[in-house]
Amino acid sequence: MNTYDVLWQRILAELETTFSEDIFQEVFEPLKSTHKYANDHVYVIVPSEFIKNRINRLYLGKINTLAQKFNQAPIRFKFVTASEMIPEETLISPERNLSLKYRPGNLNATYTFDNFVVGKSNMFAFRMAMKVADQPGAVANPLYIFGDVGLGKTHLMQAIGNYILDQDINKKVLYVKADGFIEDFANLLKKERMEDFNAKYREIDVLLVDDIQIMGGATKTQMEFFKLFDYLYQANKQIVITSDKPASELKNIMTRLTSRFEVGLTVDIQVPDLEHRIEILKRKLASESSDIHDIPNNVLEFIASSFVTNIRELEGALKRVLFYCLTNNLDMTVETVNEALEPLLKTKRKSDSLNENNYDRIQSIVSDFYGITLDDLVGKKRHSKYILPRHIAMYIIKLRYNIPYKTIGSLFGDRDHSTVLAACEKIDNDLKQDAALKIAVDTIIKKIDAFNRK
Repeated sequence: MNTYDVLWQRILAELETTFSEDIFQEVFEPLKSTHKYANDHVYVIVPSEFIKNRINRLYLGKINTLAQKFNQAPIRFKFVTASEMIPEETLISPERNLSLKYRPGNLNATYTFDNFVVGKSNMFAFRMAMKVADQPGAVANPLYIFGDVGLGKTHLMQAIGNYILDQDINKKVLYVKADGFIEDFANLLKKERMEDFNAKYREIDVLLVDDIQIMGGATKTQMEFFKLFDYLYQANKQIVITSDKPASELKNIMTRLTSRFEVGLTVDIQVPDLEHRIEILKRKLASESSDIHDIPNNVLEFIASSFVTNIRELEGALKRVLFYCLTNNLDMTVETVNEALEPLLKTKRKSDSLNENNYDRIQSIVSDFYGITLDDLVGKKRHSKYILPRHIAMYIIKLRYNIPYKTIGSLFGDRDHSTVLAACEKIDNDLKQDAALKIAVDTIIKKIDAFNRK
C-alpha cells in the first residue's frame, strides 16, 4: 500500500464516523484506493459523474481539511471519472514528483493555487484567476494582472496554467516572459523560420505572457504580438498577461495593443498587510526543509514588519534567519533575528530613506514653495506655473543624489529620461543668467537642509 493509499484509508475511517452509514456506503465505500499523485494532488477515480459532482459539492472541503490534518506537506484530493484519466498514467512516487519541477510549456510545477497565500491584497485577483483556469477562454479573455515586483503575479499566472494541465494534460499551455518572446521573434525572423515561430505560439490553447512592459519600444515585436493576440483571441484561446502597471500606463506600447489588453478583465495585486505577510511566512516555514518549524509570533511579526513591499524579499529574509540560527546554534529571538538581518536591514534603511523620504521631501518642499499641490507637481499639467517647479524639483533631486534620469522620471509620472535631462539642463543654464531663479533655488535647498537637520 503506497503512501497516499494509507492517507486515504485514514480519511475514509474519519469520514465513516462523521457521516451516516447510508451516505458512507453510497458515496465512499466504492473508493478503495488512490490512482495517482501529481502536483500536490492525489487523484481518486469515482464510478460516475454523479458521485464526482456530489463529492465536489458536498464533501471535498472536509476531505481536504482531513488531508491537511493527517499529512505534513500541503496536499489536496481530486476526484475524477475513469474517462478523464489517461490510461497509461501511473502513480508518481513522492520522490519522483519532487524532481519534476517543470512541466511542458515552461511551467514551474510548484506554482499552484494551493500554495498561493490569499489575503485582502490579492483576493479578487486569486478568485478571478481560478475562474479563468476553470473555464479558459470563456470567463475573462485576456486576464491582465498587474502589481509591483515580487507580489506573486508570476505565481498566480502559472497556477492558472498548472490547474488547466491538471484538468487536461493534453492542453497546450505556454508560459513565456516578454523578453523571451522578443528573443524568439528576433532569432526566428533573422533565420527566416517564422513557420517555427507560428508553430510554437499559435498551436496552443493557453498563452501566459509575463512582464509585458518589457516589450516597450520593441515595435516590430509588438506588431507580431498584436497579430498573435488577435489570432488566439478569435479562436477563444485563453491569454493571460502580467505587468508592473495598468495597461493604460504602459510606456512605448502601441495603443492598439493596450486597448486589446483592456478588452478582458484587469485585476491588481497590492502590497499585503501585516497579517497577510505573517501568514506568508508561516506557509513558507512549513515548506522549508529545516529543523526549525515553530517560530515565535513576535519574531514572525518582526520579520514581516521589516520587509513590507516585496514577498520575495520577505521569504528571502526568513531563509537567511533560518540558516543563521541553525549554523550558529542560536535560539530564535527578536534579538538574534535582528542580528541575522542587520546587513539586509542596513541596506534597506538606506534605500528607504532615499526613496520614501528624501525624494518625496524635495517634491513636497518645492510644491509648498510655489503654492501648488504635489499632484500638480508630478502630474501632466503643462501650465507654466507647474512646469517651472517641476523642473526645479527634478534638478535638485539630480543635483543631490545623482540618480539616473530614468529613475527621476519615474518619480514624476513616469516621464521619459530625455524629458528629465532637458529639464535639468534648462534649470542649470537659467541659473547662470536668472538671479531670481537662483534665489528661489537657493532658498528651497536651504529649506531642505533645515528639514534634514531636524
